[in-house]
Amino acid sequence: MARSPRTARVTAAVGSVLLLLTAATACGSSDTSDTSEKSGKAGGSASGSGAFPVTIGHKFGSTTVESEPKRIVTLGLTDQDALLAVGKVPVATTEWTGGYEGAVGPWAKDELGGAKTPAVLKVSGTGPQIEKVAAFKPDLILSVYGGLTKEQYTALSKFAPVVAQPKEYNDWGVPWQKQAELVGTAVGRPAEAAKAVAETEKKIAAAVRPEFRNKTAVIGTPYEGLFIWGSQDPRSRLLTQLGFRLPTGLDKVIGNQFGASISKERTDLLDHDAIVWMVSDVAEGSAKLRKDPSYGDLKVVSEGREVYVHETSDYGNAMSFGTVLSLPYVVERLAPQLTAAVDGEPGTPVAQPAS
Repeated sequence: MARSPRTARVTAAVGSVLLLLTAATACGSSDTSDTSEKSGKAGGSASGSGAFPVTIGHKFGSTTVESEPKRIVTLGLTDQDALLAVGKVPVATTEWTGGYEGAVGPWAKDELGGAKTPAVLKVSGTGPQIEKVAAFKPDLILSVYGGLTKEQYTALSKFAPVVAQPKEYNDWGVPWQKQAELVGTAVGRPAEAAKAVAETEKKIAAAVRPEFRNKTAVIGTPYEGLFIWGSQDPRSRLLTQLGFRLPTGLDKVIGNQFGASISKERTDLLDHDAIVWMVSDVAEGSAKLRKDPSYGDLKVVSEGREVYVHETSDYGNAMSFGTVLSLPYVVERLAPQLTAAVDGEPGTPVAQPAS
């Protein structure tokens, strides 16, 4: 799997760094108790009775889940959100952004109900430590929003069914709706998944403003120069769901990836109706970007059409997650910023959200 602990959590797996799942932390060791059902939350019962077996296609073929899974490990970095959305709690999750108990963000915390907080597998460097995953005695492993290799998939499949990333998208490129659908199907709760998706789509639609229509926008981060996300990244997909268009030719420049660094000669890809930057510090990040004339002299800057997001805030983490649970949290904060950016008044401040 392909993300480094901090910068690559917003660069969506630059390069070929793989995920190492090391010692289970946060909630201790490989407790063998079943913690996969919510306690005291609606939808916690197994409403998918009779839904098994189910077979799910993915990049490496297909996987059949014979019966309702009770002990689920999520290797996909955001798969826990899709699982929680359908009323199931994993026994172990995979760390990505850091800072959250059980790797469950504040936008998803209520979905835990009274269930035990998941243990956490840490991200490091060279691939899954099979024995650490096996210690949880999983009956299902989810890596939908992930980048498993064939060798990793084969090794993990020896002790539990593995649902890997879908083949029709780039690694890390699965849409959040498809992620929820696949996870819901795998655990016998497709109806719950469909309901959760519909609710989130409704909230996103409510955040669309007429002034977003037919406007172009792009999202990036100042990592290894200027890194821009393409059409298969969840962050870019959110812009299009809000009514924006991505720049023409963006994916041609990026190639068969979810994003890539661009040269200073291609800053034309940044000069559009709005640009969203994810930065480690808003004041420092914006000043550094604007200091370079190849960017600072663009109209998107002089006309006040920039949006800055603190990447390690809850808001930034939720945007990077881009899930059925995190996106409502994001649009509440992003839509007002984008509205200010495209209002045609350069002096309108694009304020930072309160939280």
